[in-house]
Parts: sequence; C-alpha cells; structure tokens
Amino acid sequence: MTPQEWETACVGLAEADPVMASLIERFAGSRLVTRGQPFETLLRAIVGQQISLKAADAIWGRLSAVVHCDSPASLLTASSDSLRQVGLSARKVGYVQDLARHFADGRIDPQGFQRLGDEDITRALVAVRGIGRWTAEMFLIFHLARPGGWAVHDIGLQRAVSELYLDGLRPTPAALREVGERWRPWRSVASWYLWRHVEPVEVVY
Repeated sequence: MTPQEWETACVGLAEADPVMASLIERFAGSRLVTRGQPFETLLRAIVGQQISLKAADAIWGRLSAVVHCDSPASLLTASSDSLRQVGLSARKVGYVQDLARHFADGRIDPQGFQRLGDEDITRALVAVRGIGRWTAEMFLIFHLARPGGWAVHDIGLQRAVSELYLDGLRPTPAALREVGERWRPWRSVASWYLWRHVEPVEVVY
C-alpha cells in the first residue's frame, strides 16, 4: 500500500469505528513496512516457528553467517549439517531446504504474485513443507501489503479483538471472521492497529 492508500484506509476505518479511530490516533505515525525480500521473509518465518523472538534472532544471526539469506541457491549449497549447527532442528532444515527448492525451480514465482489473487498465492505457499495458512496470511499482509488480509488464527489478533470489542471473551476463528467484515476493504490496516494494541513494538515480518 502506498502512503496515500494507508491514509485513505485510516480515514475510512476511523469514520466507521470509534475504537479503531482511537487506535489510529494512539499510534499516529506508525505503519506497516516490508523487508522487501520474499524468500527471506518466508525463511525468517520458518526459522522463528515455535521459538522465542530472542532465540529466533540468535539462530538467524548464525544462519546469516553461513548462507546468503535472500538467496535460495546459497541455502541449497549449504549442507544439512551446517544448517543444523546454526541451531535449526532437523525438521526445520527440511523445511528451509524445501522452501529454497520451491523458489529455485519456479514453483514459487514472486514476480507473478501481483497477477494472482490471495487464495492462489496462499495455495502456492502452503505447498511448501512448514508453511501453513497463518504464515501465508502474514506474507500477504507484510510482504505483499494486500489490503484485505485477516488472519483469524493469529493469537495477537484474537487477544486484541477480545479486549477491545468482546469484553474479554476470546473469539473463535469463525467469530473473528465475522468481526473482520466490518473493516473491509482495509482489514490489513485494521490488523496492524490491533496488533499495536497488544505488541509493544512494531511488527516487521
């Protein structure tokens, strides 16, 4: 999204929803940014699965010393043992290698993503071992900046909606899907401000 689109989204959300208006005012000047590298974004997501942010950053630092993390070819030339030595589990080694193969052989073609709908991109991504729907949704929001992203299985989003809209009741994915309808077509922007409510720092995926 361009800065103008972001501003348009904020105006529309604030006019329609006083709670969202308060969040937008509270976090004025804060907005979503992308790392700009599709392979690196997905690789970082796999590295960070089911471990703390501190542990993920440590492993990422060691991995970056072994391979070029924006290059599928570089990762494919690294041995499984060297990837294990930076702290990746055997399962995650398989995941990151499968991701690299999907990029290297063209099964995932980021250049073609702009021509595809969200569901088509999601199907391509979840074909990679270790990538589920949540990771694909984060990619749509944080890398492609698609405006309609809404990750109903995200714990942070569930918590924010619970605290701000449901008097502490944790929503089911179905309920969260229904709640999200009020923020179309700018659900990614709404997500950003809901995440800011529960996260002390800006999320960069």
